[in-house]
Amino acid sequence: MLDQKTLTSEVGMKILGGLHAFAEELGNPAILSHLKAAAPSFQLEPLDNPLALRHFLQTYYSQVLVSCEMPAIYRAYNHASRSEIRDLIATDRHLMREPILQPFASASQQAGTTQLKRLRPLRGDRLVQRYWQAVENGKAFGWHTVVYGLVLSLYSVPLRQGLLNYGEQTLHGLISSASHSLKLEEQHKQALHFEFCRQLPSAIESILEPRSPSPVPNR
Repeated sequence: MLDQKTLTSEVGMKILGGLHAFAEELGNPAILSHLKAAAPSFQLEPLDNPLALRHFLQTYYSQVLVSCEMPAIYRAYNHASRSEIRDLIATDRHLMREPILQPFASASQQAGTTQLKRLRPLRGDRLVQRYWQAVENGKAFGWHTVVYGLVLSLYSVPLRQGLLNYGEQTLHGLISSASHSLKLEEQHKQALHFEFCRQLPSAIESILEPRSPSPVPNR
């Protein structure tokens, strides 16, 4: 491992700041339309009133954020910490088989590859190099959640802190994007953000509670 990995957690968190662009994409009408088709359980209505926005946030929180994205970050973090490149790539590839994530695939992979490019100072790191090569060769897709878990490990960002930061940033970006057309007052947006963010610590503990190692998805 390179000496650059001794950089502080603050530097690592700055690299992860690109999540805002991805989160804002989640409120894109085209993505919402694809999401409704891919996951009928969302029962999406036009986000033209506060109740519809709140319903969408509830469904996204339970079916995507807590059920898919955070566990993917957790697995990627563990594999990266143990230099398990094959398992890291398998985790990345497995996400392509999650129907509910497909509407987010393009935005996620764009955000992920953007963050990977910021890891150039660590290209001598074998794990980073092999994962980057897998993405370039089409053997991995560069999902932003996998890259996020990788970066948390590389910069020694505490996992709980990283997951909390992810949840808060994603919810903030999603609320800000989806509420543009509603012209919600800042106070209302803050209340929505607080309502969902206060649930994050218990959700994170549920993900991290002692368990048998997560099975490696089929390659």
